[in-house]
Amino acid sequence: MTKDIQRVALLGLGTMGAGIAQLVAQSGHEVTVLETDQARIDAGTAFLRRFLDAGIARGKLTEAGRDEILGRVHGVTDPSGLTGAELVIEAVTERREVKRELLAAVADAVGPEALIVTNTSALSVTDLATAVPRPERFAGLHFFNPAPLMKVIEIVRALQTDEAVIERLVVFVGALGKDPVVVKDRPGFLVNRLLIPYLNDVVQAYDDELASAEDIDTAVRLGLGHKQGPLELIDMIGLDVHEHATSRAYEATLDPAFAPPPLLRQMVAAGRLGNKSGHGFRTEKH
Repeated sequence: MTKDIQRVALLGLGTMGAGIAQLVAQSGHEVTVLETDQARIDAGTAFLRRFLDAGIARGKLTEAGRDEILGRVHGVTDPSGLTGAELVIEAVTERREVKRELLAAVADAVGPEALIVTNTSALSVTDLATAVPRPERFAGLHFFNPAPLMKVIEIVRALQTDEAVIERLVVFVGALGKDPVVVKDRPGFLVNRLLIPYLNDVVQAYDDELASAEDIDTAVRLGLGHKQGPLELIDMIGLDVHEHATSRAYEATLDPAFAPPPLLRQMVAAGRLGNKSGHGFRTEKH
């Protein structure tokens, strides 16, 4: 029988980490979050509270429910505080060496039996697995933003990943109320492998002045039945995040479909990052 996962450790409480913390905590799990200092823990907790308060305003959550979720999230600043975790979820910056160094330190703290997963969207899970002892217990668990709302989670099988680990993660994802999709460790995994070339084509079409940004989004929403226009989506994801993901995929494959469009690079260089900066394809700060 597959052993259920109860005690979860989370590395990083940024935007993505806060969403994962909420999702895991609202599913009844205790979550211990590792951050570099108390100020980052406080900032991440404040972001999480604001997201939950928005849910209260929409009638999706009660104040008691918010407090219950927050009560299951605990912050620490030293890896030793993660002892006893059955699953470690890494959600720090998309920099290979930062992830590898942190994963190695945390693996020593939690011991050899804990499962360890990365939320990377752009780096090789197989490569990151080599940073920890017993890499067969390592895999990818790719959440989509915002994690509490998106229904699918990709479970990424590295070359080293044991099948029993995949089975436990499938059960865990189901316990979160999400739909698991098991994929190979390839650039972009599955969803981004399909999404990145499409978004690049849209950016190039906009740069070629085929239509206005608003008309491109309208055409895709109404013509293809998408809930959100592609340029709105890039603004929400963050132009810098998309540029990083497509650049890493291009470096790994040399497939022209993954080559970042020149306009995308220019906008990132200019600090036009979408919703987070107030300027993007559809976002304009007034």
